[in-house]
Amino acid sequence: MAHARATPPTTTVVIPARYGSTRLPGKPLLDIGGRPMIEHVHRSATEVPGLQRVLVATDDIRIADAVSAFGGEAWLTRRDHPTGSDRLAEVARRLTSDIIVNVQGDEPLMPPSLIQRVAAALSGDPTLGIATVRCPITDAGMWADPHVVKVVVDTKGDALYFSRAPVPHSREAMPGRREFGDRHIGLYAYRRTCLLELAEIPPTPLERIEQLEQLRALESGYRIGTIATDEAPIGVDTPADLERVRHLVAARARE
Repeated sequence: MAHARATPPTTTVVIPARYGSTRLPGKPLLDIGGRPMIEHVHRSATEVPGLQRVLVATDDIRIADAVSAFGGEAWLTRRDHPTGSDRLAEVARRLTSDIIVNVQGDEPLMPPSLIQRVAAALSGDPTLGIATVRCPITDAGMWADPHVVKVVVDTKGDALYFSRAPVPHSREAMPGRREFGDRHIGLYAYRRTCLLELAEIPPTPLERIEQLEQLRALESGYRIGTIATDEAPIGVDTPADLERVRHLVAARARE
């Protein structure tokens, strides 16, 4: 008797995009190469094959209107979500996709191949609830920077801990050291059921100490698989980041 072929999981990319930003107000709408930043993020996501849909989750009608203007789909969400995962969960409750990929709205250079890889980590391992991305840190300043989140993994590549501190710490001096552990890249794939469960769990002790919401999952016993990459996309957090991205986009346009 022939066995029925398993139905592959469905995947939706959700791009959270808040208007409020202390350093860059209206950040998702800032111009990069003649297009708003959010359009660049959306275009990268739509290049990933096999997606059920791509949508922007925003708390501001101006962003929703901009997304509609370039032909994208935007959903308005509540403004009072304490974390990005809570905003993502609000959207996930209205979706039927098995896998939800969270692509940050300030990552205009996110490679489609990386989005595809993080989604494939879940579709290829039904026991895994969350997947994310890491890349090597080779700069001592970045390693010590509390704004750069570090991740420590086990021998299978599953996350053991995330921290703003420079971890792992070596008790011995390492002259000429070039490797400083791994930096966490904030690209996530969630199994929808896992995401909705996490949204019901109150903030956990380590999450509150480090101000890192992914620690809620680890403290609650969920596995977080990590994808290793040498690609470190530039997120836009400061005016200097914005100018750097603008130069890179302009250079690509000239190629």
